[in-house]
Amino acid sequence: MPDKDASTPRVFLIRHGETEWSQSGQYTGKSDIPLTANGEAQVASTASIAVGSGRLIDPAKLGKVWVSPRSRAQKTFEILFGEQVAELKGQGKLEITEELAEWDYGEYEGLLTKQIKEKRAEQGLDKEKPWDIWRDGCAPGGGESAQQVSDRIDGLIAKIRELQGPHMKDAVNVDVVLVAHGHLTRAFAKRWLGYPLDHNLNLMMEPGGVGILSYSHHNVEEPALLLGIGFPSQ
Repeated sequence: MPDKDASTPRVFLIRHGETEWSQSGQYTGKSDIPLTANGEAQVASTASIAVGSGRLIDPAKLGKVWVSPRSRAQKTFEILFGEQVAELKGQGKLEITEELAEWDYGEYEGLLTKQIKEKRAEQGLDKEKPWDIWRDGCAPGGGESAQQVSDRIDGLIAKIRELQGPHMKDAVNVDVVLVAHGHLTRAFAKRWLGYPLDHNLNLMMEPGGVGILSYSHHNVEEPALLLGIGFPSQ
């Protein structure tokens, strides 16, 4: 990260570690699928490299940590911060929020992309264009639309800007950590940069990966700088 951005509040976007369903490619929304042993190792590797005093994600510099309610995300948070979990909770810096829950896939839960497309073809859908979750969402079928996902992410972004906005140029520590899911982290990055969800942004974090978001020109009205993406060692 450039030195000029070192004092600008940052948002660390973290994808939970591997699960059996993320490994197989099954859509995992509300299902509470635990991390695999390899998934826990991925997150531990990220923690050893990036989390701790004087490291990229320094617990002393955090203003807030938001975590998805799903156990795979909460376990990722616990592995990342270890002994500092209790301190973050005691300081009131931890919040579990549905705003970071993975996309509600409805009837597509547990399916592969190929199976979803076959299901939609049987329903007479997508005759002109192939199904694209970023455009078409998960309806019909009881799942969320792209607009619904976008709206709840925007609600969280507003909270982050309210927290970080007054401290663009001072020494108050208000870095933010978000622990979430595959589709949700990509959706968040798109909305942070001001793009609609169907915008073609080539961003895909590996399980346990870390994305770094910040602001241009120390201005909360310009949250348009993607500083970098880090991945855990395997």
